[in-house]
Amino acid sequence: MKDVNLSVTLGPIKLKNPVMTASGTFGYGREFADLVPLEELGAVVVKGISLKPRPGNPPPRIVEACAGLINSVGLENPGVEVFVKDKLPYLQKRNVPVVVNIFGESVEEYAEVASILDDQPGVIALEINISCPNVEAGGMVFGSNSSTAGRVVEAVKRTTSKPIITKLSPQVTSIAEIAQAVEQAGSDIVACINTIPAMAVDIYTRTPRLGNVIGGLSGPAIKPIALKCVFDVVQAVDIPVIGIGGIATAEDALEFLLVGAKAVQVGSVNLTNPRASIEILEGIRNFLIEQGISNVEDYIGTLKVLSHGEN
Repeated sequence: MKDVNLSVTLGPIKLKNPVMTASGTFGYGREFADLVPLEELGAVVVKGISLKPRPGNPPPRIVEACAGLINSVGLENPGVEVFVKDKLPYLQKRNVPVVVNIFGESVEEYAEVASILDDQPGVIALEINISCPNVEAGGMVFGSNSSTAGRVVEAVKRTTSKPIITKLSPQVTSIAEIAQAVEQAGSDIVACINTIPAMAVDIYTRTPRLGNVIGGLSGPAIKPIALKCVFDVVQAVDIPVIGIGGIATAEDALEFLLVGAKAVQVGSVNLTNPRASIEILEGIRNFLIEQGISNVEDYIGTLKVLSHGEN
């Protein structure tokens, strides 16, 4: 067998392969274009975009952790109008499938950003980040309960014809319940997981090592948690699931596909190995060829489980 069919279908979206980049670790794509053939990726998920420009959090913004890193960038971005004018055209010219990660401080802001992006060619989907604090609810994270998560999805759904991916937070009692809520609200796809709240301190200066004190842990340290979350969500919903969290090798990506993810997003490893996404794609292809599997869809979700329970 010389090659394998790597294309995957995620609800209304068809990707040439299951490897995407993760928001916040790949800039706006152009930053990696000299190192990665962007057109070969399934899709590029750009850095999170809000209605108005955001300066982000005070430095230090990133600190290393055991088998990962903690970031507190604070969703710095130029705002959706500047993104559409100055950032998106490059990817449109390169004919790269683009997923725009969006967020807001209110339900109305999510909807307005989605509306502005609705007629943009090349944008194949919007990824809703519901791990953001809702200022109207005293800082409660939108994705922390089924009701607020569903409200965001419903509002975005009313203002855009683009497929919607809802990116779920692991900081909940039951991520499966949140997934079911956003599915019912109209989300076409779910992605999990976002970073895990974390912190680091300096024992000598007795100060936090991040300017914002708290950040989000990502990298290999969270992969087992992310894998379990994806497994749970796949069992709970009928819509496609994208796996995210600590994926650094083709084997990592294949684990997520095995438990049922239809695609994966490559995140933190981009910061240490800019070519990781394309190397993971090649590794998946080579594995399937070695295994005599001609279509990646024939491998997805084939984990053999007799029974499982909560621990």
